[in-house]
Amino acid sequence: MTSHDQQEQFIHLVRLGRDLRDLGVGTALVLPAAGQPVLEVISTGRARVRITATRHGRDWLFTWRPWWARCWRRSEQVWAEARNAADIIAAVAIA
Repeated sequence: MTSHDQQEQFIHLVRLGRDLRDLGVGTALVLPAAGQPVLEVISTGRARVRITATRHGRDWLFTWRPWWARCWRRSEQVWAEARNAADIIAAVAIA
C-alpha cells in the first residue's frame, strides 16, 4: 500500500467516525503499531465492531464483522463514498 493509499484510508475512517458520532454512535480510531488502522464502534451492552477501509480498484469499501462471527458470518460492507454509509453501518452493524 502506498503512502497516498494509507492517507486515503485514514481519511475515510476519520470521516466515517465523525459521521457515526453525529448519529450518536461511540467510535474510537485504533492505530496499531503494526497493521492497518480500524474504526472501532462502541455500543452499550454489545460487542465492539471493527470497521476497516480497503481499496477495491479505484474505490474504497468499509467492511465490518463482529469478532465473534469470524467463522460463520459473512462480512458486511458498504462503499465508502456512499452518502449514507454511516446510516447503513449504524443500522446494520450496531443494531
